[in-house]
Amino acid sequence: MAKNFVSNKDETVRMFKSDFMEFFSRVHPATPLVIFVPVILYFLYRSIFIAEFRLITISTLIVFGIFVWTITEYSLHRFIFHFNAKSEFGKRIHFIFHGVHHDYPMDSRRLVMPPSVSIPLAALFYYLFSLIFGTLLVAPFFVGFIAGYLFYDLTHYAVHHFNIHNKFWLALKKHHIRHHFQDPDKGYGVSSPLWDKIIGTDFPPQKSEADSKLDNNYD
Repeated sequence: MAKNFVSNKDETVRMFKSDFMEFFSRVHPATPLVIFVPVILYFLYRSIFIAEFRLITISTLIVFGIFVWTITEYSLHRFIFHFNAKSEFGKRIHFIFHGVHHDYPMDSRRLVMPPSVSIPLAALFYYLFSLIFGTLLVAPFFVGFIAGYLFYDLTHYAVHHFNIHNKFWLALKKHHIRHHFQDPDKGYGVSSPLWDKIIGTDFPPQKSEADSKLDNNYD
């Protein structure tokens, strides 16, 4: 099996000459919660007290927002984070966005999305969704979308750094570590393998002794 990483230890590599940019390329895993839990609470407030939606409406739009996030997560990971760069500049951008994570998959300060990326993306998605749903209906939908994003980011950290035994979380962990250490062109879903199964980028059922050894070595 080809080696698909540089280091499997919790260590980092410098990406920028600028100390300022280097500092903001490393993120504490709690950062997304600090930033986006207030966003969720704000849009829940708008849904309940401003729009005065019924519980069924809020619940339905939240679930739909989570569903749309799963599609977004898959698409971003497959087509943006794994884009096939040809130029040196493109390869550099790819390394900054995602390549560094594949080279140093256990780097605990580069496992969640930095605010310099997550905040502009959230603003962009909110603008697009508000055009589709309007300024009122977008509120509960965006609660679900951002909740889906937080679940993704925290799941990503957990599968790399938590000692997991629960069957549900262990299945997510095994799915993701195969993406890192077996085939980076499969297993793009981190918080859910749903779209890998639908689109055909899922891994085949575990059969070989090599697959079992991969899981055991990572646990």
